[in-house]
This record gives sequence, C-alpha cells and structure tokens, in this order.
Amino acid sequence: MIRRAEQATMNNKTLLLFLLFALTNVAVAADTQWALKESTLTYHVSHPLHQTDGVSHAARGKGVCHDGQCDFLIAVPVKSFDSGDSNRDLHMIQVTRGAEFPMVTVRTRLPESAATSSTIHADLEVQFAGQTAQYKQVPLQLVTQGAQTRITATIPATLTDFKIDPPTLLTLPVKNEVPIRVEMTWTPQ
Repeated sequence: MIRRAEQATMNNKTLLLFLLFALTNVAVAADTQWALKESTLTYHVSHPLHQTDGVSHAARGKGVCHDGQCDFLIAVPVKSFDSGDSNRDLHMIQVTRGAEFPMVTVRTRLPESAATSSTIHADLEVQFAGQTAQYKQVPLQLVTQGAQTRITATIPATLTDFKIDPPTLLTLPVKNEVPIRVEMTWTPQ
C-alpha cells in the first residue's frame, strides 16, 4: 500500500514537472503584441504663397514580436487627413489617387530589445498612391511612461517618391518635399 502511495506521489510529481516544463515553453514561445492607441500624422505642403498641414488621427496599427524581432504595420485612410479646407482635401485625394488607393500603410521591423532605447533608426516601407517607397534609418524618438511608449518621428517623404505630379496654384507648383510628422502611442497587449 505504501509502495502504491509512493508511486502515485512520484507520478504526480512527474506530471507536475511535465506541465511546468510545457507551460514554460509556451510562455517563452508566446508572441508579444503591441497596439496603436493614439496617433497624430501630419503632412506639410509648402507653396511659395502659403503653407498647409493636413492632420489625421485615424491611424490604426499592430506590432507582433517573435524570436527577438518585432514587425509593425500602421494604416491610415487617405481621406482622413484634414487641412481645414474641404476643397483642398478633395483635391489632395484626387492628386494622390485616393479613390483607387484609399490607404497609406507603413511597415517596419525592429529588434525587440529596441523598446528600451530612446532613439531607434528604422527602415520604413511606405505604400501610398499605388507606389512603395523605402526610407532608410529614419530616427524614431521613444519615450516610455508606464505601459505606454510614445514614438515621434518625421518621415522625409517627397511627391516624386510616389510618382505624384506636384499640384499648382497660380501656375506655381508646391515643393516636392512633403515631410510627415508622426506621433504615436503604443501599448503592449
């Protein structure tokens, strides 16, 4: 009888060790996910007669970290940018082929260890107006407070990167440079 009790105890310990080992492996293999909670994306257009900013707060994003690497995807509707002038916004959608290509997407891959840095240099892939542009080593500023990480950056976009003919006003074209200021707040899931 004692032998059976010892055997049952041994079996229970073996089962417990097996379960702990299995759970540890699951925890180690589990992906870390990030969600975009808040965003402000601002494009800037410069013309000899005036300056214009278009702002969107409609970006959505997700990040998945696995094996030390994190893949991020951010998407924003073209029509969500507001410059304060509905005619100008409609013209922007026409010029950028927004009806045919309604989303701007940004993809990047970062090392998971970068989350503790104050500056990360990221390679960005931006799809916009039916074109894809690569921006190498764009500096991203990170500030972490509690569980939130705030990221700010400026993407050095140009109209020619996306094969967009510069719009004109009084026969004068806007400048080719259209920097995009990015402010995002991410939280782990």
